[in-house]
Amino acid sequence: MVNPTKLANAESFTEAVCLAMREHGWQEPLWLATTAVDPGIGQAQQAVAAGVDLILACGGDGTVTSCAEGVAGSGVPLAIIPIGTGNLLARNLGLPVDLHEALTVAFTGSDQQLDAATANTKPFVVMAGLGLDARMLADTSEPLKKRLGWAAYAVSAVRHLSDRPMRVTLIADDRPAIRVRASAVVVGNVGWLRGGLPLLPDARPDDGMLDVVAMTARGWAAWAVLAAHILMRRGRTERVVRVQFSRLQIHLEREQPWELDGEVMGATRHLVISARPGRLLLRLPRRQ
Repeated sequence: MVNPTKLANAESFTEAVCLAMREHGWQEPLWLATTAVDPGIGQAQQAVAAGVDLILACGGDGTVTSCAEGVAGSGVPLAIIPIGTGNLLARNLGLPVDLHEALTVAFTGSDQQLDAATANTKPFVVMAGLGLDARMLADTSEPLKKRLGWAAYAVSAVRHLSDRPMRVTLIADDRPAIRVRASAVVVGNVGWLRGGLPLLPDARPDDGMLDVVAMTARGWAAWAVLAAHILMRRGRTERVVRVQFSRLQIHLEREQPWELDGEVMGATRHLVISARPGRLLLRLPRRQ
């Protein structure tokens, strides 16, 4: 499964994949491209129906999420060839971002059951977010990402550091409601951002649970203090609230943009997020 918008040189990429497959004793692959209408779910289902032994999701986190949903429950493992901008799932799992190394893991690694999740019934495997991170993603254009890479997100985020915080109510499982003001709410199946920032340090993709953090800051100085707090992995304060859950309800006073695995989904006042333990069969590096 290939997201063609992420390829700088399609011919070179195709040659590298075919060469790696021959070197590891695999036959020629079935090539399927994602589209704006179907970012990978239908293509993955088509590949499963064709009897493939392995699916390579070649793209960013959004492509991986779509392919994972299409292959879920089939018993066919999914390998990640990270050619997106963020590649957060690959980085959190210790998967290589170099093409040749990623292909080696795909053809020689071992399979492991990992968790997935849904937000308002829509699947995701990395993170869901409300507020700042969704605005940041919405304002980051594809040309800017191609020119600056991951730094393009930082450029976009600067525009929103002074946005007014949201009034948020979090209800985790059957526990009492938590009411906070938050600039951003992020739910993670994994916890590390680019640059080694441990946003959700307790998040694990195989524990059957999800983690949420609500963060409050406004302006350069406040965000600098918040970043230092997160880097030092301090506990809960009025600026940072973290909760672990299997089902979470999020209620907002007004509509806010939200995103799943780097894809902006629109605006909402309510989200219901649920863990889906062991939903994803993923090809990982073989343990020594």
